Amino acid sequence: MPNYIWAFLIALIVALAVTPGVIVLAGKTGAMDAPDARKVHKGPMPRIGGLAIYVGFMAAMAAMLNFGDLPPEVANGVKGLLIGGTLIVLIGLIDDYKNLPAKVKLLGQIAAACVVVYFDVRIDFITDPFGDFLYLEYLAAPATVFWIVGLTNTVNLIDGLDGLAAGVAVIASITIFLVALQQEVMVVALFTAALAGSALGFLRYNFNPARIFMGDTGSMFLGFILAGISVIGAVKCAATIALIVPILALGVPIMDTAFAIIRRYRGGVPIFKPDKGHLHHRLLDLGFSQKQAVLLMYVISALLGLSAVVLNEVSGSMSIVIVVCVLLVVFLGAKKLGIFRLKTK
Repeated sequence: MPNYIWAFLIALIVALAVTPGVIVLAGKTGAMDAPDARKVHKGPMPRIGGLAIYVGFMAAMAAMLNFGDLPPEVANGVKGLLIGGTLIVLIGLIDDYKNLPAKVKLLGQIAAACVVVYFDVRIDFITDPFGDFLYLEYLAAPATVFWIVGLTNTVNLIDGLDGLAAGVAVIASITIFLVALQQEVMVVALFTAALAGSALGFLRYNFNPARIFMGDTGSMFLGFILAGISVIGAVKCAATIALIVPILALGVPIMDTAFAIIRRYRGGVPIFKPDKGHLHHRLLDLGFSQKQAVLLMYVISALLGLSAVVLNEVSGSMSIVIVVCVLLVVFLGAKKLGIFRLKTK
Protein backbone atom coordinates (compact mmCIF):
# COMPACT_ATOMS: atom_id res chain seq x y z
CA MET A 1 0.00 0.00 0.00
CA PRO A 2 1.40 3.46 -0.90
CA ASN A 3 2.88 5.58 1.86
CA TYR A 4 0.25 8.27 1.44
CA ILE A 5 -2.55 5.79 2.15
CA TRP A 6 -0.80 4.72 5.33
CA ALA A 7 -0.30 8.39 6.26
CA PHE A 8 -4.03 9.04 5.81
CA LEU A 9 -5.02 6.02 7.92
CA ILE A 10 -2.54 6.72 10.72
CA ALA A 11 -3.59 10.38 10.96
CA LEU A 12 -7.28 9.43 10.86
CA ILE A 13 -7.00 6.77 13.59
CA VAL A 14 -4.80 8.89 15.88
CA ALA A 15 -7.08 11.94 15.57
CA LEU A 16 -10.13 9.77 16.29
CA ALA A 17 -8.42 8.30 19.35
CA VAL A 18 -6.95 11.54 20.73
CA THR A 19 -9.91 13.94 20.34
CA PRO A 20 -11.95 12.57 23.32
CA GLY A 21 -8.92 13.13 25.55
CA VAL A 22 -8.56 16.69 24.23
CA ILE A 23 -12.22 17.31 25.11
CA VAL A 24 -11.48 16.26 28.71
CA LEU A 25 -8.27 18.32 28.78
CA ALA A 26 -10.09 21.44 27.57
CA GLY A 27 -12.72 21.09 30.27
CA LYS A 28 -10.14 20.66 33.03
CA THR A 29 -7.90 23.54 31.91
CA GLY A 30 -10.62 26.08 31.06
CA ALA A 31 -10.12 26.13 27.30
CA MET A 32 -13.80 26.83 26.65
CA ASP A 33 -15.44 28.97 23.96
CA ALA A 34 -18.21 31.09 25.48
CA PRO A 35 -21.19 32.07 23.31
CA ASP A 36 -21.69 35.69 22.24
CA ALA A 37 -23.73 37.76 19.77
CA ARG A 38 -21.65 36.68 16.75
CA LYS A 39 -21.49 32.98 17.55
CA VAL A 40 -24.20 30.43 16.90
CA HIS A 41 -23.52 27.97 19.72
CA LYS A 42 -25.57 28.36 22.91
CA GLY A 43 -23.26 27.10 25.65
CA PRO A 44 -19.53 26.84 26.51
CA MET A 45 -17.64 24.51 24.16
CA PRO A 46 -14.13 22.99 24.38
CA ARG A 47 -11.98 24.80 21.81
CA ILE A 48 -8.48 23.32 21.56
CA GLY A 49 -9.46 20.51 19.19
CA GLY A 50 -6.65 21.54 16.88
CA LEU A 51 -4.34 19.64 19.22
CA ALA A 52 -5.89 16.38 18.01
CA ILE A 53 -5.44 17.44 14.37
CA TYR A 54 -1.80 18.32 15.05
CA VAL A 55 -1.06 15.08 16.92
CA GLY A 56 -2.71 12.96 14.21
CA PHE A 57 -0.79 14.75 11.47
CA MET A 58 2.57 14.57 13.24
CA ALA A 59 2.07 10.89 14.08
CA ALA A 60 1.59 10.16 10.37
CA MET A 61 4.64 12.23 9.47
CA ALA A 62 6.78 10.48 12.09
CA ALA A 63 5.70 7.08 10.80
CA MET A 64 5.82 7.62 7.04
CA LEU A 65 8.13 10.55 6.22
CA ASN A 66 11.65 9.50 5.24
CA PHE A 67 13.91 12.51 4.83
CA GLY A 68 16.53 10.33 3.15
CA ASP A 69 14.22 9.78 0.19
CA LEU A 70 13.79 13.51 -0.44
CA PRO A 71 16.05 15.84 -2.43
CA PRO A 72 18.07 17.99 0.02
CA GLU A 73 16.26 21.24 -0.81
CA VAL A 74 12.84 19.60 -0.35
CA ALA A 75 13.89 17.84 2.88
CA ASN A 76 15.11 21.17 4.24
CA GLY A 77 11.81 22.83 3.34
CA VAL A 78 9.79 20.04 4.94
CA LYS A 79 11.73 20.48 8.19
CA GLY A 80 11.00 24.19 8.11
CA LEU A 81 7.30 23.58 7.51
CA LEU A 82 7.04 21.12 10.40
CA ILE A 83 8.87 23.50 12.76
CA GLY A 84 6.78 26.46 11.60
CA GLY A 85 3.60 24.39 11.94
CA THR A 86 4.53 23.51 15.51
CA LEU A 87 5.10 27.20 16.27
CA ILE A 88 1.71 28.14 14.80
CA VAL A 89 0.04 25.50 16.99
CA LEU A 90 1.70 26.99 20.09
CA ILE A 91 0.49 30.46 19.08
CA GLY A 92 -3.01 29.09 18.52
CA LEU A 93 -2.98 27.37 21.91
CA ILE A 94 -2.00 30.57 23.69
CA ASP A 95 -4.73 32.42 21.82
CA ASP A 96 -7.36 29.80 22.67
CA TYR A 97 -6.53 30.20 26.35
CA LYS A 98 -5.69 33.92 26.57
CA ASN A 99 -7.40 35.57 23.55
CA LEU A 100 -4.33 37.31 22.15
CA PRO A 101 -4.74 40.77 20.57
CA ALA A 102 -5.09 40.56 16.78
CA LYS A 103 -1.76 42.35 16.20
CA VAL A 104 0.12 39.98 18.50
CA LYS A 105 -1.40 36.94 16.80
CA LEU A 106 -0.49 38.38 13.39
CA LEU A 107 3.11 38.89 14.50
CA GLY A 108 3.21 35.27 15.64
CA GLN A 109 1.91 34.11 12.26
CA ILE A 110 4.54 36.19 10.48
CA ALA A 111 7.25 34.69 12.71
CA ALA A 112 6.08 31.15 11.89
CA ALA A 113 6.04 31.98 8.17
CA CYS A 114 9.54 33.44 8.44
CA VAL A 115 10.72 30.10 9.88
CA VAL A 116 9.56 28.42 6.68
CA VAL A 117 11.29 31.05 4.54
CA TYR A 118 14.48 30.63 6.62
CA PHE A 119 14.55 27.00 5.49
CA ASP A 120 14.63 28.20 1.86
CA VAL A 121 10.96 27.62 1.06
CA ARG A 122 10.14 30.56 -1.20
CA ILE A 123 7.94 31.47 -4.13
CA ASP A 124 10.91 32.36 -6.37
CA PHE A 125 8.90 32.69 -9.57
CA ILE A 126 5.43 32.39 -10.98
CA THR A 127 4.35 31.34 -14.44
CA ASP A 128 1.50 32.68 -16.51
CA PRO A 129 -0.93 30.27 -18.23
CA PHE A 130 1.24 30.35 -21.35
CA GLY A 131 4.40 29.21 -19.59
CA ASP A 132 6.31 32.49 -19.30
CA PHE A 133 8.30 33.00 -16.09
CA LEU A 134 8.22 36.01 -13.78
CA TYR A 135 11.06 35.89 -11.24
CA LEU A 136 10.26 37.61 -7.94
CA GLU A 137 13.89 38.01 -6.85
CA TYR A 138 14.01 40.22 -3.71
CA LEU A 139 10.22 40.02 -3.41
CA ALA A 140 10.31 36.23 -3.04
CA ALA A 141 10.60 36.17 0.77
CA PRO A 142 7.91 38.79 1.53
CA ALA A 143 5.60 37.25 -1.09
CA THR A 144 5.98 33.85 0.57
CA VAL A 145 5.29 35.26 4.03
CA PHE A 146 2.23 37.10 2.70
CA TRP A 147 0.97 33.91 1.03
CA ILE A 148 1.38 31.75 4.13
CA VAL A 149 -0.07 34.30 6.55
CA GLY A 150 -2.94 35.02 4.16
CA LEU A 151 -4.01 31.38 3.80
CA THR A 152 -3.52 30.79 7.52
CA ASN A 153 -6.05 33.51 8.25
CA THR A 154 -8.58 32.52 5.59
CA VAL A 155 -9.11 29.11 7.21
CA ASN A 156 -9.11 30.75 10.63
CA LEU A 157 -11.87 33.20 9.63
CA ILE A 158 -14.23 30.60 8.17
CA ASP A 159 -14.32 28.56 11.38
CA GLY A 160 -17.81 29.76 12.33
CA LEU A 161 -20.10 26.73 12.13
CA ASP A 162 -19.83 23.16 13.41
CA GLY A 163 -17.63 21.17 11.04
CA LEU A 164 -17.19 23.94 8.48
CA ALA A 165 -13.44 24.63 8.65
CA ALA A 166 -12.54 20.96 9.19
CA GLY A 167 -14.69 19.78 6.28
CA VAL A 168 -13.44 22.47 3.90
CA ALA A 169 -9.85 21.61 4.91
CA VAL A 170 -10.49 17.92 4.15
CA ILE A 171 -11.86 18.81 0.69
CA ALA A 172 -8.97 21.21 0.02
CA SER A 173 -6.42 18.60 1.14
CA ILE A 174 -7.94 15.95 -1.12
CA THR A 175 -7.94 18.40 -4.04
CA ILE A 176 -4.26 19.25 -3.61
CA PHE A 177 -3.53 15.55 -3.06
CA LEU A 178 -5.11 14.62 -6.42
CA VAL A 179 -3.18 17.35 -8.25
CA ALA A 180 0.03 16.24 -6.50
CA LEU A 181 -0.54 12.73 -7.86
CA GLN A 182 -1.13 14.17 -11.33
CA GLN A 183 2.15 16.10 -11.04
CA GLU A 184 3.92 13.17 -9.31
CA VAL A 185 4.98 15.38 -6.39
CA MET A 186 4.84 12.66 -3.76
CA VAL A 187 5.91 14.70 -0.74
CA VAL A 188 2.89 16.97 -1.29
CA ALA A 189 0.68 13.90 -1.67
CA LEU A 190 2.00 12.52 1.64
CA PHE A 191 1.43 15.80 3.51
CA THR A 192 -2.07 16.38 2.18
CA ALA A 193 -3.12 12.77 2.78
CA ALA A 194 -2.02 13.07 6.42
CA LEU A 195 -3.74 16.44 6.78
CA ALA A 196 -6.97 15.09 5.29
CA GLY A 197 -6.88 12.10 7.63
CA SER A 198 -6.29 14.14 10.79
CA ALA A 199 -8.97 16.72 9.90
CA LEU A 200 -11.45 13.96 9.00
CA GLY A 201 -10.81 12.14 12.28
CA PHE A 202 -11.44 15.36 14.19
CA LEU A 203 -14.56 16.07 12.11
CA ARG A 204 -16.18 12.99 13.70
CA TYR A 205 -16.48 15.06 16.90
CA ASN A 206 -16.81 18.51 15.31
CA PHE A 207 -19.71 18.01 12.90
CA ASN A 208 -23.08 19.35 14.02
CA PRO A 209 -23.90 18.98 16.85
CA ALA A 210 -20.25 19.55 17.75
CA ARG A 211 -18.66 18.22 20.92
CA ILE A 212 -15.51 20.31 20.46
CA PHE A 213 -14.20 23.23 18.37
CA MET A 214 -10.78 23.21 16.71
CA GLY A 215 -10.06 26.77 17.88
CA ASP A 216 -7.25 28.87 16.46
CA THR A 217 -4.97 25.94 17.32
CA GLY A 218 -6.54 23.91 14.53
CA SER A 219 -7.74 26.47 11.99
CA MET A 220 -4.39 28.28 11.80
CA PHE A 221 -2.49 24.98 11.62
CA LEU A 222 -4.62 23.70 8.73
CA GLY A 223 -4.22 26.91 6.74
CA PHE A 224 -0.51 27.14 7.51
CA ILE A 225 0.28 23.60 6.35
CA LEU A 226 -1.82 23.91 3.17
CA ALA A 227 -0.09 27.20 2.33
CA GLY A 228 3.41 25.92 3.06
CA ILE A 229 3.08 22.61 1.23
CA SER A 230 1.78 24.39 -1.87
CA VAL A 231 4.97 26.48 -1.92
CA ILE A 232 7.06 23.30 -1.61
CA GLY A 233 5.01 21.91 -4.50
CA ALA A 234 5.90 24.99 -6.53
CA VAL A 235 9.56 23.96 -6.25
CA LYS A 236 8.75 20.70 -8.01
CA CYS A 237 6.26 21.75 -10.71
CA ALA A 238 4.70 24.74 -12.46
CA ALA A 239 4.39 27.42 -9.81
CA THR A 240 1.14 28.82 -11.13
CA ILE A 241 -0.59 25.44 -10.92
CA ALA A 242 0.88 24.80 -7.46
CA LEU A 243 -0.45 28.12 -6.16
CA ILE A 244 -3.76 28.40 -8.07
CA VAL A 245 -4.86 24.94 -6.95
CA PRO A 246 -4.97 25.82 -3.21
CA ILE A 247 -6.65 29.13 -4.10
CA LEU A 248 -9.47 27.23 -5.79
CA ALA A 249 -9.45 24.41 -3.24
CA LEU A 250 -9.77 26.97 -0.44
CA GLY A 251 -11.98 29.17 -2.59
CA VAL A 252 -14.81 29.38 -0.04
CA PRO A 253 -12.75 30.80 2.86
CA ILE A 254 -10.55 32.92 0.56
CA MET A 255 -13.49 34.57 -1.16
CA ASP A 256 -15.41 34.93 2.09
CA THR A 257 -12.41 36.78 3.55
CA ALA A 258 -12.06 38.97 0.44
CA PHE A 259 -15.76 39.84 0.55
CA ALA A 260 -15.49 40.69 4.26
CA ILE A 261 -12.66 43.14 3.56
CA ILE A 262 -14.66 44.79 0.75
CA ARG A 263 -17.82 44.88 2.87
CA ARG A 264 -16.12 46.47 5.85
CA TYR A 265 -14.23 48.97 3.73
CA ARG A 266 -17.42 50.07 1.97
CA GLY A 267 -19.21 50.24 5.32
CA GLY A 268 -16.53 52.45 6.83
CA VAL A 269 -15.62 50.05 9.64
CA PRO A 270 -12.17 48.65 10.51
CA ILE A 271 -11.21 45.76 8.23
CA PHE A 272 -10.33 43.52 11.19
CA LYS A 273 -13.57 44.21 13.08
CA PRO A 274 -15.70 41.01 13.18
CA ASP A 275 -19.21 41.08 11.75
CA LYS A 276 -22.10 38.74 10.96
CA GLY A 277 -21.95 39.15 7.20
CA HIS A 278 -19.97 36.02 6.34
CA LEU A 279 -21.38 33.47 3.92
CA HIS A 280 -22.46 31.09 6.67
CA HIS A 281 -24.26 33.92 8.47
CA ARG A 282 -26.14 34.81 5.26
CA LEU A 283 -27.17 31.21 4.74
CA LEU A 284 -28.48 31.00 8.30
CA ASP A 285 -30.42 34.24 7.69
CA LEU A 286 -32.03 32.59 4.65
CA GLY A 287 -33.40 29.84 6.89
CA PHE A 288 -30.77 27.16 6.45
CA SER A 289 -29.96 25.08 9.50
CA GLN A 290 -26.33 24.87 10.61
CA LYS A 291 -26.01 21.41 9.09
CA GLN A 292 -27.62 22.45 5.80
CA ALA A 293 -25.42 25.55 5.50
CA VAL A 294 -22.26 23.52 6.16
CA LEU A 295 -23.22 20.79 3.68
CA LEU A 296 -23.95 23.41 0.99
CA MET A 297 -20.55 24.98 1.57
CA TYR A 298 -18.98 21.52 1.33
CA VAL A 299 -20.61 21.13 -2.10
CA ILE A 300 -19.32 24.53 -3.23
CA SER A 301 -15.82 23.66 -2.00
CA ALA A 302 -15.94 20.30 -3.78
CA LEU A 303 -16.99 21.96 -7.07
CA LEU A 304 -14.16 24.47 -6.74
CA GLY A 305 -11.79 21.61 -5.96
CA LEU A 306 -12.98 19.74 -9.06
CA SER A 307 -12.31 22.83 -11.17
CA ALA A 308 -8.76 22.90 -9.73
CA VAL A 309 -8.17 19.28 -10.74
CA VAL A 310 -9.52 19.96 -14.24
CA LEU A 311 -7.39 23.10 -14.48
CA ASN A 312 -4.29 20.97 -14.12
CA GLU A 313 -5.23 18.97 -17.22
CA VAL A 314 -6.15 21.69 -19.73
CA SER A 315 -4.31 24.16 -21.94
CA GLY A 316 -3.37 27.70 -20.95
CA SER A 317 -6.25 29.42 -22.74
CA MET A 318 -8.81 26.97 -21.36
CA SER A 319 -7.46 27.47 -17.84
CA ILE A 320 -8.13 31.20 -18.16
CA VAL A 321 -11.71 30.48 -19.23
CA ILE A 322 -12.22 28.17 -16.23
CA VAL A 323 -10.87 30.70 -13.73
CA VAL A 324 -12.90 33.58 -15.22
CA CYS A 325 -16.10 31.49 -15.18
CA VAL A 326 -15.52 30.46 -11.56
CA LEU A 327 -14.90 34.07 -10.48
CA LEU A 328 -17.99 35.30 -12.35
CA VAL A 329 -20.27 32.70 -10.78
CA VAL A 330 -18.88 33.41 -7.32
CA PHE A 331 -19.26 37.19 -7.72
CA LEU A 332 -22.86 36.94 -8.93
CA GLY A 333 -23.73 34.50 -6.15
CA ALA A 334 -22.16 36.72 -3.50
CA LYS A 335 -24.01 39.77 -4.82
CA LYS A 336 -27.30 37.86 -4.78
CA LEU A 337 -26.76 36.89 -1.13
CA GLY A 338 -25.93 40.47 -0.18
CA ILE A 339 -22.47 39.64 1.07
CA PHE A 340 -21.12 43.03 -0.03
CA ARG A 341 -23.58 44.86 2.25
CA LEU A 342 -22.70 45.47 5.89
CA LYS A 343 -25.37 44.09 8.23
CA THR A 344 -26.84 46.70 10.54
CA LYS A 345 -28.17 44.21 13.13
